Amino acid sequence: MVREGLRAMLAGHPSIEVVAMAEDPVGAFEAIESLRPDVVLLDIRFGQGIGLEVCREIRDRWPAAKVIILTTQEAEMHVFEALRAGARGYVLMGIRAESLIQAIEGVSDGETVLDQALGGSLALRAAQRGGSRDWPGARVGLSRRESDVLQEMSRGRDNANIARALYISEDTVKTHVKAIFRKLGVHDRAHAVAIALRYRIVR
Repeated sequence: MVREGLRAMLAGHPSIEVVAMAEDPVGAFEAIESLRPDVVLLDIRFGQGIGLEVCREIRDRWPAAKVIILTTQEAEMHVFEALRAGARGYVLMGIRAESLIQAIEGVSDGETVLDQALGGSLALRAAQRGGSRDWPGARVGLSRRESDVLQEMSRGRDNANIARALYISEDTVKTHVKAIFRKLGVHDRAHAVAIALRYRIVR
């Protein structure tokens, strides 16, 4: 249904031709190999949730094919991961037809395009900095102080103890914790710490 909706959304536009649709990675790879499209729209959930792995495969095997990730995920963490996987665009499922067309044309022209509804510019800058990061959390869009707070969270400290350890107010800690949750796309401390350990954001 989503694929047919996208086809209908793009139909008739003079600069775009939908050359194929695929329901699984194998079909996608076969279509790309055969048709060599300029742009690939890829659901982040594609192939039972391995959309980013498919993106990396496309980047490695067909570097001329530019991938736009299509998703419902708005967290900066997901934006960052998609860019690191080689995506050249990141748009949300609710995007309007004219905005999607602009995104396709922009990516085709060599631009990196993010949905205007996203607050992902920080993640984009972090991804583009590559190895010149000043602190580990920058890789996922965290500020230096947010990284410090996440480090203390990983040690099992509550807000009061984090405030004492970092010489800041408890209200400031709460603000940083909310920002960390938003940027990592999580809702609790345990999940935030799990992601931090997985991506080696904390020591």
